[in-house]
Amino acid sequence: MPRESKKAKRERAIEVCRRMEELYPAVESALNYSDPFTLVICVLLSAQTTDAAVNKVTPELFSRWPTPEAMAEADPSEIAEVIRTIGFFRTKSQHCVEAAQMIVSEYGGEVPHTMEELTKLPGVGRKTANIVLNKAFGIVDGIAVDTHVYRIATRFRFSKAPTPLACEQDLLELLPHELWGTVNEQWIHFGRDTCSAQRPKCDGCPMVDLCPSAFKAEGNPKAKTKRRRTK
Repeated sequence: MPRESKKAKRERAIEVCRRMEELYPAVESALNYSDPFTLVICVLLSAQTTDAAVNKVTPELFSRWPTPEAMAEADPSEIAEVIRTIGFFRTKSQHCVEAAQMIVSEYGGEVPHTMEELTKLPGVGRKTANIVLNKAFGIVDGIAVDTHVYRIATRFRFSKAPTPLACEQDLLELLPHELWGTVNEQWIHFGRDTCSAQRPKCDGCPMVDLCPSAFKAEGNPKAKTKRRRTK
């Protein structure tokens, strides 16, 4: 198979984004938040945990500590009890308090709106910062690459990066800026609905002709070989 040119890959990536827009034209975050601060906390909590699991604990969390000022005074052990059903709850409870304290002490109680400032908050990396900038402030400074986006990017061979952080840079170089803002949410939904980690629904997938990794579930020797190797 001939090597794909950068131009061809870019055109294919843009077409993927176009079809994603058709599939998910008005997609919104699955996380329940009400302001920039609660969004920061929700995304911080969602690392290696489902959005649904986060949404189960945040009603009590935000009823008790609804503002940066309130959470800055909280005992991390009390927050840990509220969020104990999600992964890494002890570390995340500490990050919640420390992030709230920094927002109060260094930013006057207002969530900062630059990448540099956001990533200084405990527990906040580029992925979280990208989501907060995009959804809370309408600033598109990058692409939030989570496990779904990373999986899809590598399956479509838009990136060979070993980490999501490195993958983001590949996507930023590949896609025009005007497409960055919708990638995260649309690709997350596509990853959940169709391009799942264990059983991707390649048969009937509206992107199958654009995906070099696609295989049919039935009657495809490559698919059978792939299954044998993963046992």
